[in-house]
Amino acid sequence: MSYSTAGSLRAVTLDDVRGAQKMLSGVARTTAMEGSRHLSRLVGAPVHLKCENLQRTGSFKLRGAYVRIAGLLPEERAAGVVAASAGNHAQGVALASSLLGVRSTVFMPRGAPLPKISATRDYGAEVRLQGQVVDESLAAAEEYAHDTGAVLIHPFDHPDVIAGQGTVGLEILEQCPEVRTIVVGVGGGGLAAGVAVAVKALRPDVRIVGVQAAGAAAYPPSLAAGHPVSVRNPATMADGIKVGRPGDVPFGILGELVDEVRTVTEDELSTALLLCLERAKLVVEPAGASPVAALLSRPDAFDGPVVAVLSGGNVDPVLMERVLRHGMAAQGRYLAVRLRLTDRPGALASLLGALSVVDANVLDVSHVRTDPRLGLTEAEVELHLETKGPAHCAEVDRALRDAGYTVMD
Repeated sequence: MSYSTAGSLRAVTLDDVRGAQKMLSGVARTTAMEGSRHLSRLVGAPVHLKCENLQRTGSFKLRGAYVRIAGLLPEERAAGVVAASAGNHAQGVALASSLLGVRSTVFMPRGAPLPKISATRDYGAEVRLQGQVVDESLAAAEEYAHDTGAVLIHPFDHPDVIAGQGTVGLEILEQCPEVRTIVVGVGGGGLAAGVAVAVKALRPDVRIVGVQAAGAAAYPPSLAAGHPVSVRNPATMADGIKVGRPGDVPFGILGELVDEVRTVTEDELSTALLLCLERAKLVVEPAGASPVAALLSRPDAFDGPVVAVLSGGNVDPVLMERVLRHGMAAQGRYLAVRLRLTDRPGALASLLGALSVVDANVLDVSHVRTDPRLGLTEAEVELHLETKGPAHCAEVDRALRDAGYTVMD
């Protein structure tokens, strides 16, 4: 494929995306499109989920990585490739390299989840743990590329990568030709840029909405400024879109083709992940759930039919547990309460009895008797409860206070 080097709309064309689709035949899956009755009721129009969480390696990243590596010259392939990632890009590069017979080295942060490290190795890459965050791993990968001649495979800031990700857009139009709005998560911007190039060339009437986590939203200020700007210390549970600065190439495309970029909160992300699990029976990582979070936050803002791209499903089990608990709390289905009671025999049993009356399910109990803050006859109890919603949480709190317990705020 040939591209201009400018970070502009001309950097990637529909023909490039179609060429990438042919290249990916037999490599990347045409992932399922699943309808969501629950989201359709909320939005008031059909909502479909594009399940890239079911793609090989668990995310869309294989598409762009394979197209990029397949396009290397023979001498570049012989030198091998290098990448930096905390998870999805690492696995995409590892598998693509193995399929193409290219040696790959992937730098990952020391704190990367063990399942992602193991999967990257299983796909055939040599994994090197360096740095505490991805930016430090990327610096190590760039140094390695300089020293060895290996080709750095960037996760989003290259036309070949964007063309590969754009094949998701072609599949959406084939599977849901009546689509009016496509909602897609945005980190560096490679996926959204590729989808926008493919879809707008064929259906300029389709609205493309990007979604960022509020704590890592570099695109809104960048679009306002007219050039990429950095967000210092991006913070979000959605590590797949936790990018501090837009890529130059995708930024040029998004600025011309994407209709809107929205932000979602951590509560909205965790609620969306919980909904995907409970209602759609799909394991989705927080970044992959960001389009669903946008639909939940403003269901009246999207014209249907809507396609929400679930970009990945590689969620660490430890993070999954935390996010699900967070999502339950955001929905009023999980309540942590701390209170003081008189330290006497049967006091804890009486407390639990008061909770049973209001039908609160006790998940965990922490009972402290010795603490400088406590009086001689006091004990402190922290309870984690499963509840039925905000109204039930208020009922539990009221019942405890009415029973004479001191609830700590």
